[in-house]
Amino acid sequence: MIELGFRLAQKEDLDNVMDMFTGAINEMNKNGINQWDNIYPDRNILEDDIVKKQLYIGLAETTVVSAYVLNQQCDEQYVNGTWKYPNSTYYVIHRLCVNPIFQNKRIGTLTMLHIENEIGKMGIDTIRLDAFTLNPYAVKLYEKLGYSKVGFAHWRKGKFYLMEKKI
Repeated sequence: MIELGFRLAQKEDLDNVMDMFTGAINEMNKNGINQWDNIYPDRNILEDDIVKKQLYIGLAETTVVSAYVLNQQCDEQYVNGTWKYPNSTYYVIHRLCVNPIFQNKRIGTLTMLHIENEIGKMGIDTIRLDAFTLNPYAVKLYEKLGYSKVGFAHWRKGKFYLMEKKI
């Protein structure tokens, strides 16, 4: 099994993170998953995430194998969710990405379990996220980990499930 370490991304990580996202976008396109493109997420968005200290990376030795944004911000479309825990404290996961070279090696699962563990240590009750309805790999990952669909959001690329888990 691959050993992962996690840390906040630094400005010097931006090129590697961008390369990983570009590779993931290309791989999704090959599989007919038109979720991300050169507009979202772009280099400026990821750089802003780093500046705001909310972009984290997963490392296998020195290779970036995953990335995610963690904050308490949600898009206005999140009002469409029938949240099971509306009064709970929560964090939102955005832009979870697995390096396509490391797909099918449990990197997504290990990254999500790490996030859940860290959020639990912070005393946060709930995680919220959205998943592109036409990305069966992401939806399967989240459902396998116990996330429930609580509604839908509609963005430029289409329909997304709003999902939630009590941790």
